[in-house]
Amino acid sequence: MTGYRSLFLKVLSAVLVFGAWEIAGRIPVSYSFPTFLDTMAALGTLTIDGTMFRAYAETLQPLAVGISISAVFGIGIGLWVGLSARFDWLFSPIFIVMQAAPLAALIPLLVMAYGVGLTSKVFVVCIMAMPVIVLNTGGAVRNTPSSLQEMGRSFLAREDQILLKVIIPAASPVIFSGLRLGISAGFIGAILAELKITPTGVGDIITYSRSIADYPSMYAAIFSIILFAVLFLNLVERLENVLFKGNDRGYVSD
Repeated sequence: MTGYRSLFLKVLSAVLVFGAWEIAGRIPVSYSFPTFLDTMAALGTLTIDGTMFRAYAETLQPLAVGISISAVFGIGIGLWVGLSARFDWLFSPIFIVMQAAPLAALIPLLVMAYGVGLTSKVFVVCIMAMPVIVLNTGGAVRNTPSSLQEMGRSFLAREDQILLKVIIPAASPVIFSGLRLGISAGFIGAILAELKITPTGVGDIITYSRSIADYPSMYAAIFSIILFAVLFLNLVERLENVLFKGNDRGYVSD
């Protein structure tokens, strides 16, 4: 019964949002704001003629590489920071500064250093995603209840066993929350890189459609990247539920 009610509320939420979008497009709010149906028609056209698939083949390269690097090194550094106060003092300020830095101002520096290729775009994704993952992981590990760790030691568990079987499972909800936020930031970074560095992939569709005033196609590209991000975050949530059963608290799908 709860599942049907949850599904009904999700469908109702989508109907309200897309209905408001359709009405706003028909008023119209702005000449450059198409209706929801026009946007979906443009999305269908871009998908059928293969434009969207070719665009994602380019967009996913820096995104996949950047998120993979950010997830592996971000969680690793976050665990290190959370376990050691010394490394917390050493590394946390770096990632706090990275999180606060205006990325748009740093992109010209990255282009000067690494050119307009894949490397610069991967750096943009990492700069957006890694600070969130590191800081959330470090905070989660640092705030793991000491009573759980003492219980593990009372059962003569080794330090690596306490880390793998006590600290990481206890901190996993916050770690995965940080991972989801980091992935969301990575998607933003990937599109920002395509808009600011080289107009390729989905960013090229957005830029080109805007230049010829084809606003349904522009909004279709933006809608597709949001939809793709939501689906990917749902997969991450399901991965968390598989790895750490009992932590199904609902985030993206709720």
